[in-house]
Amino acid sequence: MWHALKHSLAKRKLPPNSPYLPLYESHPDELVSFDCETTSLNVKEAHIISIGAVKIRGNKILTNESFYVLVKPEGIMTATNVTIHGLRPKDLKDGLDTQTAIKQFLEFVGGRALVGYFLEYDVAMVNKFLKPMAGITLPQKQIEISRIYHAQETRHKYYDAEIDLKMATMINTLGIPDLPRHDALNDAINVAMMYLMLQHRRI
Repeated sequence: MWHALKHSLAKRKLPPNSPYLPLYESHPDELVSFDCETTSLNVKEAHIISIGAVKIRGNKILTNESFYVLVKPEGIMTATNVTIHGLRPKDLKDGLDTQTAIKQFLEFVGGRALVGYFLEYDVAMVNKFLKPMAGITLPQKQIEISRIYHAQETRHKYYDAEIDLKMATMINTLGIPDLPRHDALNDAINVAMMYLMLQHRRI
């Protein structure tokens, strides 16, 4: 109830012609799995360099309705960053500016619930730029797949059992294809596959 109240109050603060109103429209039959690649794991200093997303409708991953953009970073990229995601400064020189990338991503998402792996970080990265742009943060419902996985894995184990939540381990346990990771769109599709498997899994 508190979430619904905050949702309503935030929506009322937007002007009638705001381009951000669609973020508050319900899409009960669809979700969006998304991922960001960034220059750092520290939200305060990180910049987004790519965003990938894909829609989920029912039991289907709509790869023909996917979203992927490269973003020209505002900060400096280190060699360590490049070895992780493989994106070099020259690969991003024609990328979108961050605000344009965020706006296009939000147009794709609308009010659909967001699905992700350690989603809190990706949401924080979008909110870091969205808040100054629109005065709001992402209002959509958020679904964390590692939390679902952990709950399933501990259902028949001791409450303090250690559960490996690395993506590679989760993918292997769930028996799904493993697309090359640290690519924003591939990671979004990996998460979508894991989400659907977790929804139909029985332990």
